[in-house]
Amino acid sequence: MSAFMVPPQTLAQKLIARAAGRSHVAVGELVTCQVDLAMFHDSSGPRRLKPMLDELGAEIWDKNKVVLVLDHYVPAQDRDAQQIVQMARDTARQWKLPHVIDSEGICHVVLPERGHLRPGMFCVGGDSHSPTGGAFGCYMFGIGATEMLGVCVTGQIWVQVPRTLRMHWSGHLQAGVSAKDMMLHMIGRFGMNGGNYQAIEFSGTTVQSLSMAERMTLSNMSAEMGAQAGLIAADATTLNHLQSIGMSPEKLTGSEQWFTDEDADFEQHSFDATCLSPQVAAPHSPANTQDVACFSAVKPTIAYIGACTGAKLEDLRAAATVLKGRRVAGGVQLMVAPASAREQAQAAKEGVLQILQDAGATVLPNSCGACAGYGSTFPDGATVISSTARNFKGRMGAASVNVYLASPYTVAASALRGYISDARELLA
Repeated sequence: MSAFMVPPQTLAQKLIARAAGRSHVAVGELVTCQVDLAMFHDSSGPRRLKPMLDELGAEIWDKNKVVLVLDHYVPAQDRDAQQIVQMARDTARQWKLPHVIDSEGICHVVLPERGHLRPGMFCVGGDSHSPTGGAFGCYMFGIGATEMLGVCVTGQIWVQVPRTLRMHWSGHLQAGVSAKDMMLHMIGRFGMNGGNYQAIEFSGTTVQSLSMAERMTLSNMSAEMGAQAGLIAADATTLNHLQSIGMSPEKLTGSEQWFTDEDADFEQHSFDATCLSPQVAAPHSPANTQDVACFSAVKPTIAYIGACTGAKLEDLRAAATVLKGRRVAGGVQLMVAPASAREQAQAAKEGVLQILQDAGATVLPNSCGACAGYGSTFPDGATVISSTARNFKGRMGAASVNVYLASPYTVAASALRGYISDARELLA
């Protein structure tokens, strides 16, 4: 090969090479990357970073490249939460941060909602579900407080170039089956360490047909497979969405270059969406996944539609298609925590929120809520069917709480019937 020829590269390699100022990178290489954006929230941000920055006498390298989101401890439920939230607000003012999103939704939803992500970027987040950004054709992954300190001071972070595991989906999803089902199926097949801290890329005609909200669910839950990043190549859907939220075409110039070369080196696994049934993960792991029919004997006491994987506008619409004109079963409490204030407002405008409330739903604040284990956790002994990403023991309440993971379609159908149910039977 000529010294001037760039070898075939995966999407992950191309994004990392750009951030490293290189024409290309090889799998396994250690490279230093320039960070385009760092996101942290009230739990991972000021309360951890401020003491370390003060001790170093250091400042944030570029405040325009930092976004602080208050979403974990809001609304504050106790004195400790109040102190954490107040420190975040006080520090934001002290640091003069220009990008603060306070109590308006979950970080992984409001960050792209405000136009902070676009194809080609290299980003880090102080949260394990930061791979959500990969749905927009950027390389984004979660880091801890010490790594975030380094980013805040230098604007750089080192990365070992990952190999790419490509999850290739073809065929059409049935009505009542969604990206959440695709993801639970993959986690059930490969396990929670199947990604081995590599880059997972989602591809194929099924993925290309998904909306941005559904793509975000795939990228988000790549974390549940143990991946560092969950990537989807930018296409017309990506660009149309970004322009619809006000991003200028000039900012999107060059987006077409962010894709995996077909002759690049990657490991591919193929799936047929046409025959996929709704999936449910039993306690206490997203990897405990089987078809919905295996769980008809389970009678939930709580149906929870919330979190970054299960309460976006499209998720609320999905639940409404099942619940319209119906009431939830006796003995089931339906709880809905819309992922952002903007999406809740749109759901209200469309009548979606009213459908959910007419069915018996209690609407909760726009925050991480029960999913993060703060605030509205579940009572002892509860059996929960939830649209969240995780169902670890003790995460959303006492160890006696049993959480089953499913799509918003399945959560709604289960609330309606009083036992875990297949939404396809209600939508037929």
